[in-house]
Amino acid sequence: MAKTVWEKRKGDERKTLFAFAEDYRRFLSVSKTERTFVENSIKLAEENGFRDISEFETLKTGDRVYAVNRGKNICLFVIGEEPVANGLNILGAHIDSPRMDLKQNPLYESNGLVLLDTHYYGGIKKYQWVAHPLALVGVVAKKDGTVVNINIGDKPGDPVVGVSDLLIHLAREQMTKPASTVVEGEKLDLLAGSIPCEDEEEKEPVKKQILNLLKEQYGIEEDDFLSAEIEVVPAGEARDYGLDSSMIIGYGHDDKVCAYTSLRAILEEPSVKRTACCILVDKEEIGSVGNTGMQSRWFEMTVAKLLEKQGGCTITKLNDTLTASRMLSSDVSVAFDPNYPEVSEPKNTAYFGHGICFNKFTGAGGKSGSNDANAEYVAKIRRVMDDNNVSFQMCELGRVDCGGGGTIAYILANLNMDVIDAGICVQNMHAPWETVSKADVYEGYLAYRAFLKDMD
Repeated sequence: MAKTVWEKRKGDERKTLFAFAEDYRRFLSVSKTERTFVENSIKLAEENGFRDISEFETLKTGDRVYAVNRGKNICLFVIGEEPVANGLNILGAHIDSPRMDLKQNPLYESNGLVLLDTHYYGGIKKYQWVAHPLALVGVVAKKDGTVVNINIGDKPGDPVVGVSDLLIHLAREQMTKPASTVVEGEKLDLLAGSIPCEDEEEKEPVKKQILNLLKEQYGIEEDDFLSAEIEVVPAGEARDYGLDSSMIIGYGHDDKVCAYTSLRAILEEPSVKRTACCILVDKEEIGSVGNTGMQSRWFEMTVAKLLEKQGGCTITKLNDTLTASRMLSSDVSVAFDPNYPEVSEPKNTAYFGHGICFNKFTGAGGKSGSNDANAEYVAKIRRVMDDNNVSFQMCELGRVDCGGGGTIAYILANLNMDVIDAGICVQNMHAPWETVSKADVYEGYLAYRAFLKDMD
């Protein structure tokens, strides 16, 4: 097996590696939803000289531009020496993660307790989400047009909520159920309060008290939940993991670890030959649907705006630009776990500390739903990584017929550009707390910078 990143990055390089990982840990801790990720990305972008695309009448070499879609997508560009029409080098990642969402009518009282009804989002093992401190993060859009930001449980001193579990003493029947049904979706209701209001005639006094608190602190009524998007996420910061602090455990590494490293790569690239692009999207975990998912035409429309600001855009010109583009679909892969070696094929799996992972294909079974990058493109990627001394590994998403998964790669490939999956390997993927290697986080960032700079 090749040398690890730890063996290669020593001395000052290792100090830089740890510093980069700490920046990521802090960013992840305050960017748990797609909205907060975009908000914090805009702050970083503007600190690094990026301006909203609406501020540019024309675009020239070196311009640093961003565009935002409905607060849930962001696309950043560094305009290259070559015209945009010659194609872009694109890093694409998603910023949504598996979680629970409050339903539109969530609040109810039962036997002196108030609960919040939820609907899980994405692929989760439901039993992993019980008996954990959880936070409520999102927005409430009111009829008068105002939008109220909600964050309960992630600020110091905040109370948290959670889903109760059945005590082991009374769980004999529950323990006979398969893992997929040991906790059912409709059982994922959050315990949110137990103090009644002082009105003795109130029929639901505990619910009334919770509504009073929400009115006092956020100015919202019960009906405002109808137009709310409130996500239920694990409470608390990401943490250093391992006795040697070589890893990070936190919520949402899938796929915020690739999104952050892609973001940092484009923010810190001073100039490029081909226009560099980083697109961060929503809803990958539920099929990349909707007007903020990768299947939306917003990305194509944004590229069309670039072309318009560089001499004009036609359908043919847009199509030719996309065809000439190259992309890394920046999404996580599975890290080998010694506790579960049976799901991995040792020669073609990813290992902590060995750098960025390239998946020629994902999908399931006979590569169903896969992009399956062509060999010529893989060879170009290898050349770029080797020329820039970046550690990488080629891998698959588990043994054949063991399961599978997908990314946004095929969606961009449908635009006739070359695409390959490229990301950081993760243990505990889709659990409330996932784990990555700091070495791979840093090497992923270096890989993305190399791609933006040197991919032709």
